[in-house]
Amino acid sequence: MKGQEKRDLFSRVLGSGDRLASGLAVAALSLLAGFISLPMLALVLWTVNESAWHAMTTQAAREALLLSIRTTSISLVIIILVGTPAAYVLARAEFPGKRVVDTLIDVPAVLPPSAAGIALLLAFGRLGLVGEYLHAFGITVSFTTAAVVIAEVFVAAHFYVRQAVVGFAQVRRDVEEAAMVDGASRFSVFIRVTVPLAFPALVAGAVMAWARALGEFGGTIIFAGSFPGVTQTIPLAIFAARESNFDAAVALSVMVLVFAFAVILVARFLLGKAARIGDG
Repeated sequence: MKGQEKRDLFSRVLGSGDRLASGLAVAALSLLAGFISLPMLALVLWTVNESAWHAMTTQAAREALLLSIRTTSISLVIIILVGTPAAYVLARAEFPGKRVVDTLIDVPAVLPPSAAGIALLLAFGRLGLVGEYLHAFGITVSFTTAAVVIAEVFVAAHFYVRQAVVGFAQVRRDVEEAAMVDGASRFSVFIRVTVPLAFPALVAGAVMAWARALGEFGGTIIFAGSFPGVTQTIPLAIFAARESNFDAAVALSVMVLVFAFAVILVARFLLGKAARIGDG
């Protein structure tokens, strides 16, 4: 009987400990969610003022929006064209130096934006490793729209390649081999079998890369500058407008916030779909 009482007491102590831990976890989650949502709420509440949305119609805001759409679209095309075969090789092949290459792809994701801008400037600026030779032929890259695209590709390619590697790794080899047995070439299998099966992960990676390119600031302002209509994307326009036209800065910030929220939801949905396909 005494043994049973001890077991019951032990169970009650464990139960109370679990409830305490659960309560602390819920409190921590609530604190974190509140901390993140408070600045976002402040942005939205500010836009109740009609002048904030009126500021979106200014020429600077329109130019920044159109430039961001144009540069991020070009960047995304480049990332997909180069990143897709690169991700396939990383997912399927073993070669000397693979770990080094794999690590290099991740470096821009953790490199401070200002350091990325300096690195790009030293590589493609007029006196840079490559820029010096380009300048000799009359080609200037830094402080042009092309510099914006280069900066966006540099910081955003990682997000696409990482998701693409996961997608290609989840494609079953036996399905590809069956298609090759039926007479399909390796390239045909890649286009018609591998890519469609990995498509959800590829789309998720593309969406995340586009969002990262849209929010790029540090590397762009150092390597490309902030010239309206030429290099001033939405993040740079927000920075420039924070003193001269704060309502425009708020309105642009809310627009980016809504887009970022939608992007994350789409990416999560596609990643979940890719995981289900991989499990199947």
